[in-house]
Amino acid sequence: MAASVERIRAGIEPLVAAVGVDLEDLQIQQAGRREIVRVVIDCDGGVSIDLVAELSRQVSQALEEEPLNSLFAGTYVLEVSSPGVDRPLTELKHWRRAIDRLVEVQMRDGSVVLGRVTAVTENEVTLEVAEGKASASQSIPLSLVELGRVQVEFNRTTTEGAEDGH
Repeated sequence: MAASVERIRAGIEPLVAAVGVDLEDLQIQQAGRREIVRVVIDCDGGVSIDLVAELSRQVSQALEEEPLNSLFAGTYVLEVSSPGVDRPLTELKHWRRAIDRLVEVQMRDGSVVLGRVTAVTENEVTLEVAEGKASASQSIPLSLVELGRVQVEFNRTTTEGAEDGH
């Protein structure tokens, strides 16, 4: 099935790139007699429902045509989605997309830092970390980070200049 995943990736990656988004993940799972094709996309500014719908149509059409349609023995279900808030921040682009978001950072030494991402460079992430009623800026080398996770905030209003999704 790995060969199928790579062939499908090669077939749909140009479609995804053409609309300015990244193909974050592609999985094929067997579910009874059919296969589930899961496509995860993301981009700076987030992914809108309209973009997901448009890419679903384009990917579905590509999967129905040669040579990709020959990769499925029976029926398949296509799922196109964004990664979701619980996706670990493991790549530089993930950290950049988390600017202005509250994140929990698990350090390689086992410590945990909670703060709002204010800047990201090739080598470090800068967080605004609460210290009592005040806050302080803390730069963390990415080489010391095990992983980060965006934290869900229910009561926060969006900030000025926040970008709309694609």
